[in-house]
Amino acid sequence: METEIGRTLREARIRRKIDLVEIEDQTKIRVRYLRALENEEWDLLPGPTYTRSFIRTYASFLGLDGERLADDYRRQEDSRLGEPGGGREPAGGFTPLPGDGERRFGAGMVGGIAVAVLIAAILVLGITSDDGGEEPAADAPAGQAAPEGGRDGKPREQNANHVSIRLTATDEVWVCAIAANGTPVIDGQVLAPGAEQGPFRSRRFDLAFGNGSIDVDVNGKPLQVEETPSPVGYRVTPQRSQVLAEGTRPDCT
Repeated sequence: METEIGRTLREARIRRKIDLVEIEDQTKIRVRYLRALENEEWDLLPGPTYTRSFIRTYASFLGLDGERLADDYRRQEDSRLGEPGGGREPAGGFTPLPGDGERRFGAGMVGGIAVAVLIAAILVLGITSDDGGEEPAADAPAGQAAPEGGRDGKPREQNANHVSIRLTATDEVWVCAIAANGTPVIDGQVLAPGAEQGPFRSRRFDLAFGNGSIDVDVNGKPLQVEETPSPVGYRVTPQRSQVLAEGTRPDCT
């Protein structure tokens, strides 16, 4: 039987005239989970821990007391688990843990997390590989390239086939920076004035800026970015930097 939680969420959303697709976009909770929360179809949700987090996020987005509703769900779930036969095997491989009202990850979820961690590690390695990505280098004196340290922390020689860039916003500016292997090292972010990014190192970078409010150092030397309120773009290689025409600039989509 439906209780206060689902009805409260649904009525608040209807009052604000917001559809589930818009809420998914803002909260990153899938529509099917949002609908399950409103209908209190708990079996369709990936376990109590995630469900409480979804309730808290969804309710807070709607201007409700997310903590209170999440606590209401926890008490409801604890009460149900305390009844004989009241527990369930939730979706996603969670297994009930007697006595504490929580559930631990089952083999399916653990396997999924392991895969996610592996993918994240591959992406990080891709970004920081020689094909392009962030090089955790120390700051260099003005006019010099940022030193690239080896595992022992000592600087190593600059690879002539690679270029290093550092970006500093002089005003609010949208930035997209793509390395040679297609990895976005700055993925369509809006940088606040004074924000710094880099150094990044790759064989090539394609850069796009929402305006000219940015300083770009290429191997420690300034790139002459056009001072303009309009979008601009550049391709930077070890040999040269060139302006990218509209339609050839990266968009990080």
